[in-house]
Amino acid sequence: MRSQWDCLLQNLGCWQGSFARLSPQGEILEDIPSETSLELKEDQQTMRQVVRRFYDGQPQDLVLEYRTLNKSIILFENGAFSQGAIQFSPVTDFGAELGLIYGNRRLRIIPLYDKTSKLEQLTLIREHLPHSNMPEYPPLTLDALLGKWEGEAVTLSPNWLIPEVTPTVTEWRRDGDRAIMSLQMSTALGTQTISSIAHIDSQYPQILKFEQNHIQTLFLPDASSVTCPETIIPRQPFHLSISWLLEPNLHQRMIRSYNQQGGWENLTLVTEHKVG
Repeated sequence: MRSQWDCLLQNLGCWQGSFARLSPQGEILEDIPSETSLELKEDQQTMRQVVRRFYDGQPQDLVLEYRTLNKSIILFENGAFSQGAIQFSPVTDFGAELGLIYGNRRLRIIPLYDKTSKLEQLTLIREHLPHSNMPEYPPLTLDALLGKWEGEAVTLSPNWLIPEVTPTVTEWRRDGDRAIMSLQMSTALGTQTISSIAHIDSQYPQILKFEQNHIQTLFLPDASSVTCPETIIPRQPFHLSISWLLEPNLHQRMIRSYNQQGGWENLTLVTEHKVG
């Protein structure tokens, strides 16, 4: 596998788009135009990152320069990444960024929790490189996911950056006002199947509410979604996950997993193709 620094280099360029602030129900509250540039300085060892947001047409810049990466971030070979809190605490603000990259486009989503561990807001960042001719997709829907998907999951941990690759089969079905998702993973210990049932919210059809642990999925613009707890329950493991329907038959998910003690355990990138 490439080094983490080489994985970061897959994000070089000037990414144009916007930072959208969303409610916990996925409603867009504001959408700020933006440019995020990543470039190597002349020494070829220092990254210069400029995040420029335009408020009422006036730019505001955040400038960062760094030569190394800390353990709050993990990147995959294609440049997809996640960074954020490495430890959850029920008495402080908490959040993490999850980012996917596909050709000339990037998608980043940041769930943010308040000091009571409730989901406070989301930030949705949709970006493209200059002169990209790939259009933004319409919002994701459950119907677009229905069917059988096969692929693989690549998992990395903050302390063990050697990838663990696992074949996956995901199937989505709809039964009235319920969505049923099953995930099958083949490991050295055998095949494991996980099933989840979600109810479709009649008032907010863009929301799936899962039966266990107050988990919800929000279908968002640009064929994306985020799955996370409405409230994080102390001393219970939890996941922050985003997905992106890159093509009608190509889907990607990223899962940032925390253990029972609230520690960041690993990061998984799932890439699947629709087969039925």
